[in-house]
Amino acid sequence: MNQRTLWALAGALSLAQAPVASLKAAPVAQPAKTIAVHQFPKEAKLVDQVVVPVPSEVFAVLDKLGKPSWPEVLRPQKSMAAPTGGKEQVSLMLGVVIAEGFIAVEAENAEEVKNIGNSVRSLAKAIGVERAVRSRANSIVEFAEKRRWTEVRKELDLALADVRQAMIELNSESLAQLVSLGGWLRGTEALATVVGKGYSKEGAELLHQPLLIDHFNVRLKALPEEVQKGQLISKIFAGLKTMQPLMGVPNGDHISEKDVNEIGQRCGELVAAVQAKGK
Repeated sequence: MNQRTLWALAGALSLAQAPVASLKAAPVAQPAKTIAVHQFPKEAKLVDQVVVPVPSEVFAVLDKLGKPSWPEVLRPQKSMAAPTGGKEQVSLMLGVVIAEGFIAVEAENAEEVKNIGNSVRSLAKAIGVERAVRSRANSIVEFAEKRRWTEVRKELDLALADVRQAMIELNSESLAQLVSLGGWLRGTEALATVVGKGYSKEGAELLHQPLLIDHFNVRLKALPEEVQKGQLISKIFAGLKTMQPLMGVPNGDHISEKDVNEIGQRCGELVAAVQAKGK
């Protein structure tokens, strides 16, 4: 099989343009014994021969692994995220924050979701696309206060779509890809945490994502040379290179529990670099 299923909370959001109606996950009667990760429904999108499921479908699959404890995965913000570094770093931060938003929704943490809504607005302003997400960010805060989680999830998804479109209109496709990458890094870190807490071969298969790393490498190489040589992007290049063999096990093999934890740790290091001041 030459298509691999991958997971990326906000990364999936920004790469997949699924209809709003598709975001509502079907109820799961009981956990399945195995997970056919290559059989996500038609809402999943194909990007560079990689299957990208919409977030609700990923959550349904993870629930089959044993109902993750999302509050333990969530990394609460102490305050609203402030822009730092250049526009590339801010774009990566925006992806990380929106990925955190989906985790906060699963954890049903209203206060954290409100913080994230305000952070989305702040970061979007720093890269010139606040107008595109202002109403979405306001709705995220409003629905979180009312604990209307389905609506919050829809608004997060639509905020990413609006940011992407606004960036394209500003001829900033490369920044849109960095938003995707930031979301993928935090989402993959979260996934590795969930799988690592209750390891199974089926869960680890969700981390088999070498083609998506290829995709992001191509996008990073399209950045201006001076940006590629910067401290942050250079670190991300190096991190992706070390993760690729961990995620690219041969067909028939399984990603080990040790490698699952290693993937999570390396993604976490890159997320921390993205959020560090002045990179």
